[in-house]
Amino acid sequence: MTRAEKAERIQKILDAYYPAPGIPLRHRDAYTLLVSVLLSAQCTDARVNQVTPGLFGEAAGPEAMVKLGVARIHEFIRTCGLAPQKSKAIHQLSRILVEEHGGEVPRSFEALEALPGVGHKTASVVMTQAFGEPAFPVDTHIHRLAARWGLSNGSSVVRTERDLKALFPEDSWAKLHLQIIYFGREHCPARAHDLTTCPICSWSATKKRIRQESPTPP
Repeated sequence: MTRAEKAERIQKILDAYYPAPGIPLRHRDAYTLLVSVLLSAQCTDARVNQVTPGLFGEAAGPEAMVKLGVARIHEFIRTCGLAPQKSKAIHQLSRILVEEHGGEVPRSFEALEALPGVGHKTASVVMTQAFGEPAFPVDTHIHRLAARWGLSNGSSVVRTERDLKALFPEDSWAKLHLQIIYFGREHCPARAHDLTTCPICSWSATKKRIRQESPTPP
């Protein structure tokens, strides 16, 4: 089976499981999505969703976030991983949005990736989910599943993104990004996963991977 044939079959399965996947991070607009995605690095979405109501209740926009200050931001997000660094990044990027972008989140990869704490994946999420621009954000789940399913060789996130963009129609990227994340979390974990019974891994993973990753029989 070619990669293209695999991709087509995988997309049909994911559409059946998640016909209309929602964004797991609660947000109100492009700004609160940007901050939420930044917070999600080395932190679960569930944890982010616990801390952002309080944070956004105090500062739902960049002007208010600048006034809130680094120390106060940290009070709200202290249970998130890398909280000290993230507090500074949120404050600094908010200041830049106010001073250089009229208080608005810019609609370009270049401008977004120039913001403190914002990498390519975060920029990709904002561009596709907030602005509807074509992008295929690759997180940990997507990177490992693309390799496990034989859609990419797993050599780098950059390679995975390039391969997935070549395999799937552009108008499906935003949806697939969410579908693969949900499938990875709910049906295809990194460890203790029986690939032989998985609706995708059972036929897409190589025999070598099945032997390596399937649980050892009792």
